[in-house]
Amino acid sequence: MLPWNDPNRRSWKRVPVSLAALLTALTIAVTPAAATTIDTPTRASASAASASASASAVSSGWNNYSCKPSAAHPRPVVLVHGTFGNAVDNWLGLAPYLVNRGYCVFSLDYGQLPGVPLFYGLGPIDASAAQLATYVDTVLAATGAAEADLVGHSQGGMMPRHYLKFLGGAAKVNALVGIAPDNHGTTLLGLTRLLPYFPGARDLLTEATPGLADQVAGSPFLTRLNEGGDTVPGVRYTVIATRYDQVVTPYRSQFLTGPGVRNVLLQDLCPVDLSDHVAIGLLDRVAFHEVANALDPARATPTTCASVVG
Repeated sequence: MLPWNDPNRRSWKRVPVSLAALLTALTIAVTPAAATTIDTPTRASASAASASASASAVSSGWNNYSCKPSAAHPRPVVLVHGTFGNAVDNWLGLAPYLVNRGYCVFSLDYGQLPGVPLFYGLGPIDASAAQLATYVDTVLAATGAAEADLVGHSQGGMMPRHYLKFLGGAAKVNALVGIAPDNHGTTLLGLTRLLPYFPGARDLLTEATPGLADQVAGSPFLTRLNEGGDTVPGVRYTVIATRYDQVVTPYRSQFLTGPGVRNVLLQDLCPVDLSDHVAIGLLDRVAFHEVANALDPARATPTTCASVVG
């Protein structure tokens, strides 16, 4: 038996998490009947909870369309959730963090599949990018700003690159900050390499959950996205990654190359930070501090383990 602290043992402990995520996505997507058999009170309760969370967000200045950017922070920040995430739950940590620092903060839902309630980010990513384009226009019109800054987690850190490259987003966006983004796809610790051994599995994944299929390393979507370079002129890019990411693997595939790029490994800032793919986006204040630095580099302060109390 491997010692408890053997790195190989720790890697194998992460495999079930990734496999469970993949299988859960397939199950949800291919059983719409089961997804729509939620009884009315349960559906109503879920809707009420979502409405309550949204109302709370507005009252705290998040998703408040009367918010006007200040001279110190002249651009609104649009938060882009990850796969299975939504406009509220993905940002319960970061949104208040930025609001408290004087930013106008907004977030959207995107990529919902017909017959699949509650879960977002599963639709075709090019269509999700079009939804982002519309939302950014709405935010700019409401705030009167000429440009926005985008901060995304996981798929939400990669999907905006399609908007920037193909949908005219570069003219409306100053900076993109990706937290654990799957910029070059993921192998899910090699699990996607097993797809050829299961006849029909790849087609099922593509048809049932196109948003997941688009994120597999080497997919047609990612090939087109990354052709000719990772970046577009005029946009600043920051990638914040963790070496303990068990979803976007290998973690260095998250990094971008090109002008205006800054790639950050969380453990270079705080060696004892053990955040994984989920924690880095949901609750890691070391990562949050680095997001704030990326949004306002002129006022950046060093990010260290002590940033958790900042």
